[in-house]
Amino acid sequence: MNDYSFSLTFTLPEGQDDPERYIDALYEAGCDDAVVGTGLAGSVSLEFSRQAHSAVAAVDSAIKDVMHAIPGAEMIEARPDLVGLSDIADILQCSRQNIRKYMLNYKNFPRPVHSGKPQLWHLWELAGFPKFMLPQTVSDIALSTFRLNLDIQKQKLKNIQGDKINVA
Repeated sequence: MNDYSFSLTFTLPEGQDDPERYIDALYEAGCDDAVVGTGLAGSVSLEFSRQAHSAVAAVDSAIKDVMHAIPGAEMIEARPDLVGLSDIADILQCSRQNIRKYMLNYKNFPRPVHSGKPQLWHLWELAGFPKFMLPQTVSDIALSTFRLNLDIQKQKLKNIQGDKINVA
Protein backbone atom coordinates (compact mmCIF):
# COMPACT_ATOMS: atom_id res chain seq x y z
CA MET A 1 0.00 0.00 0.00
CA ASN A 2 1.14 3.52 -0.80
CA ASP A 3 0.20 6.94 0.54
CA TYR A 4 -1.42 9.27 -2.01
CA SER A 5 -1.98 12.97 -1.42
CA PHE A 6 -4.65 14.72 -3.46
CA SER A 7 -7.54 17.17 -3.23
CA LEU A 8 -11.13 16.91 -4.37
CA THR A 9 -13.57 19.82 -4.66
CA PHE A 10 -17.34 19.38 -4.82
CA THR A 11 -20.34 21.63 -5.19
CA LEU A 12 -23.02 20.99 -2.60
CA PRO A 13 -26.57 19.98 -3.45
CA GLU A 14 -28.81 22.89 -4.43
CA GLY A 15 -30.26 24.70 -1.45
CA GLN A 16 -27.67 23.28 0.95
CA ASP A 17 -24.95 25.93 0.80
CA ASP A 18 -23.47 25.49 4.29
CA PRO A 19 -20.55 23.05 3.97
CA GLU A 20 -20.01 22.88 7.74
CA ARG A 21 -23.16 20.81 8.16
CA TYR A 22 -21.41 17.90 6.38
CA ILE A 23 -18.19 17.67 8.43
CA ASP A 24 -19.43 14.91 10.76
CA ALA A 25 -21.02 12.97 7.89
CA LEU A 26 -17.76 13.11 5.92
CA TYR A 27 -15.81 11.77 8.89
CA GLU A 28 -18.31 8.97 9.45
CA ALA A 29 -18.30 8.07 5.73
CA GLY A 30 -14.55 7.38 5.80
CA CYS A 31 -13.02 10.78 5.08
CA ASP A 32 -11.14 10.75 8.38
CA ASP A 33 -7.93 10.90 6.31
CA ALA A 34 -8.84 14.31 4.88
CA VAL A 35 -8.69 17.94 5.94
CA VAL A 36 -12.01 19.52 5.03
CA GLY A 37 -12.09 23.05 3.65
CA THR A 38 -15.39 24.88 4.09
CA GLY A 39 -14.41 28.45 3.21
CA LEU A 40 -16.71 28.88 0.23
CA ALA A 41 -20.48 28.70 0.51
CA GLY A 42 -21.88 26.05 -1.81
CA SER A 43 -18.71 23.96 -2.05
CA VAL A 44 -16.39 21.78 -0.02
CA SER A 45 -12.77 20.80 -0.65
CA LEU A 46 -11.02 17.84 0.91
CA GLU A 47 -7.25 17.40 1.09
CA PHE A 48 -6.68 13.64 1.34
CA SER A 49 -3.73 11.56 2.43
CA ARG A 50 -5.06 8.11 1.62
CA GLN A 51 -3.47 4.70 1.63
CA ALA A 52 -4.35 2.43 -1.27
CA HIS A 53 -2.89 -0.10 -3.68
CA SER A 54 -3.08 2.42 -6.55
CA ALA A 55 -3.72 6.10 -7.21
CA VAL A 56 -6.96 5.24 -9.00
CA ALA A 57 -8.16 3.19 -6.02
CA ALA A 58 -7.31 6.04 -3.62
CA VAL A 59 -9.20 8.65 -5.62
CA ASP A 60 -12.16 6.40 -6.44
CA SER A 61 -12.67 5.41 -2.81
CA ALA A 62 -12.46 9.03 -1.69
CA ILE A 63 -15.08 10.09 -4.25
CA LYS A 64 -17.39 7.27 -3.12
CA ASP A 65 -16.94 8.28 0.52
CA VAL A 66 -17.80 11.92 -0.22
CA MET A 67 -20.80 11.00 -2.37
CA HIS A 68 -22.05 8.75 0.44
CA ALA A 69 -21.74 11.59 2.95
CA ILE A 70 -23.18 14.26 0.65
CA PRO A 71 -25.75 12.76 -1.72
CA GLY A 72 -26.21 15.07 -4.69
CA ALA A 73 -22.75 16.62 -4.46
CA GLU A 74 -20.99 17.17 -7.77
CA MET A 75 -17.24 16.94 -8.19
CA ILE A 76 -15.75 19.95 -9.93
CA GLU A 77 -11.99 19.43 -9.62
CA ALA A 78 -9.25 17.02 -8.60
CA ARG A 79 -5.70 18.10 -7.77
CA PRO A 80 -2.79 17.93 -8.33
CA ASP A 81 -3.18 18.53 -12.02
CA LEU A 82 -2.23 21.98 -13.25
CA VAL A 83 0.98 23.31 -11.69
CA GLY A 84 3.27 26.28 -12.13
CA LEU A 85 7.04 26.50 -11.79
CA SER A 86 6.80 27.22 -8.06
CA ASP A 87 4.59 24.17 -7.52
CA ILE A 88 7.00 21.81 -9.24
CA ALA A 89 9.91 23.42 -7.38
CA ASP A 90 8.12 22.72 -4.09
CA ILE A 91 7.56 19.09 -5.07
CA LEU A 92 11.21 18.66 -6.08
CA GLN A 93 12.44 20.71 -3.11
CA CYS A 94 14.49 23.12 -5.19
CA SER A 95 14.22 26.72 -6.29
CA ARG A 96 11.79 28.08 -8.84
CA GLN A 97 14.79 29.54 -10.69
CA ASN A 98 16.27 26.06 -11.04
CA ILE A 99 13.08 24.77 -12.67
CA ARG A 100 12.96 27.85 -14.91
CA LYS A 101 16.50 27.09 -16.14
CA TYR A 102 15.36 23.62 -17.18
CA MET A 103 12.37 25.14 -18.97
CA LEU A 104 14.56 27.60 -20.89
CA ASN A 105 17.53 25.35 -21.65
CA TYR A 106 16.00 21.99 -22.61
CA LYS A 107 14.13 21.61 -25.89
CA ASN A 108 12.37 18.51 -24.58
CA PHE A 109 10.90 20.36 -21.58
CA PRO A 110 7.13 19.88 -21.77
CA ARG A 111 5.18 22.75 -23.31
CA PRO A 112 2.76 24.57 -21.00
CA VAL A 113 -0.97 24.07 -21.41
CA HIS A 114 -1.43 27.73 -20.44
CA SER A 115 1.22 30.20 -21.52
CA GLY A 116 -0.11 33.25 -19.67
CA LYS A 117 0.98 34.51 -16.28
CA PRO A 118 1.56 32.15 -14.66
CA GLN A 119 2.44 29.43 -17.11
CA LEU A 120 0.81 26.12 -16.23
CA TRP A 121 1.63 22.49 -16.99
CA HIS A 122 -0.08 19.22 -16.30
CA LEU A 123 1.95 17.65 -13.50
CA TRP A 124 1.86 14.21 -15.14
CA GLU A 125 3.66 15.64 -18.19
CA LEU A 126 6.36 17.23 -16.03
CA ALA A 127 6.76 13.92 -14.21
CA GLY A 128 7.94 12.43 -17.49
CA PHE A 129 10.71 15.02 -17.96
CA PRO A 130 13.95 13.00 -17.60
CA LYS A 131 15.72 15.58 -15.41
CA PHE A 132 13.01 15.42 -12.75
CA MET A 133 12.83 12.58 -10.26
CA LEU A 134 9.30 12.75 -8.90
CA PRO A 135 8.14 10.01 -6.55
CA GLN A 136 6.10 7.38 -8.39
CA THR A 137 3.10 8.06 -6.14
CA VAL A 138 3.13 11.73 -7.24
CA SER A 139 3.33 10.75 -10.92
CA ASP A 140 0.52 8.22 -10.49
CA ILE A 141 -1.82 10.57 -8.63
CA ALA A 142 -1.12 13.37 -11.13
CA LEU A 143 -2.16 11.17 -14.04
CA SER A 144 -5.26 9.97 -12.15
CA THR A 145 -6.41 13.50 -11.30
CA PHE A 146 -5.72 14.69 -14.87
CA ARG A 147 -7.91 11.91 -16.26
CA LEU A 148 -10.64 12.68 -13.74
CA ASN A 149 -10.60 16.40 -14.62
CA LEU A 150 -10.68 15.49 -18.30
CA ASP A 151 -13.76 13.31 -17.69
CA ILE A 152 -15.44 16.21 -15.84
CA GLN A 153 -14.77 18.53 -18.78
CA LYS A 154 -16.01 15.95 -21.30
CA GLN A 155 -19.25 15.64 -19.33
CA LYS A 156 -19.68 19.42 -19.29
CA LEU A 157 -19.13 19.51 -23.04
CA LYS A 158 -21.69 16.75 -23.55
CA ASN A 159 -24.19 18.67 -21.43
CA ILE A 160 -23.67 21.78 -23.56
CA GLN A 161 -23.52 20.11 -26.98
CA GLY A 162 -25.74 17.10 -26.44
CA ASP A 163 -24.86 14.08 -28.52
CA LYS A 164 -23.84 16.18 -31.54
CA ILE A 165 -20.15 15.94 -30.73
CA ASN A 166 -17.94 12.92 -30.17
CA VAL A 167 -15.87 13.37 -26.98
CA ALA A 168 -14.57 9.82 -26.74
